Amino acid sequence: MLSYQHIYHAGNLADVHKHAVLAWMLRQLIKKDKPLTYLETHSGRALYRLDAAEALKTGEAAQGITRAEALNWFPETHPYAEVIRLTHAENGANSYPGSPMIASQILRPADRMHLAELHPQEFAALDYAMPKAKCYQMDGFEMAQSVCPPDPRRGLLLIDPSYEVKRDYELIPGQIATLHRKWNVGIIMLWYPILSDGPHRKMLRALMQAHPDALRHEVSFPPARKGHRMVGSGLFILNPPYRLDTETDRLSALFAAL
Repeated sequence: MLSYQHIYHAGNLADVHKHAVLAWMLRQLIKKDKPLTYLETHSGRALYRLDAAEALKTGEAAQGITRAEALNWFPETHPYAEVIRLTHAENGANSYPGSPMIASQILRPADRMHLAELHPQEFAALDYAMPKAKCYQMDGFEMAQSVCPPDPRRGLLLIDPSYEVKRDYELIPGQIATLHRKWNVGIIMLWYPILSDGPHRKMLRALMQAHPDALRHEVSFPPARKGHRMVGSGLFILNPPYRLDTETDRLSALFAAL
């Protein structure tokens, strides 16, 4: 969707959910002394300013990462907290790392990154912020299908569409099925919004039927503002790392206390 810009939503509670789990998984993956590949289908600009007019307009970061930090959700040793501290040190206290930046701060020199973004301005910012990654200005699903199985074969793919095009819900089960057949050892992580009218439900039924062993994790939270439709965040993860449930259970308890 060429009109979508994540700056309006950067650092919201859905980002906190998604990015905490992503950082935890990447930290687990680099414990093995073997290179890996990180891929992302809808990368955005990688680095955001939470004092930008767009972010301030929605107030979602104030309800998200700012609130989570005030409540001490993440200890200093949590990889998500470590990446945020490093991002602040390099870019200022009002900066926020998108998922490509989180990956780049955790991965090692031998690891590889493939990042897709279709929006021209977002792609330009991504390409500038991620000089060590291979960035593609193209449809993210096309990129993933062309790269998979990647080299190195160990790794993680994040699928994180805007869902502003309702067809995304229809396309995703087929895309994931094909990617999983090509790359059956890869971790495939899908993020989806939980909206008040539940457009994700049909997609999720298809995914769960096709991949009954996948990990599904959802959290609920109050709307960021009156009339806002997003009331939760969901993750569907194929081949989750060992003991990921310890982190998702911890996050469930934190979100339940909001």
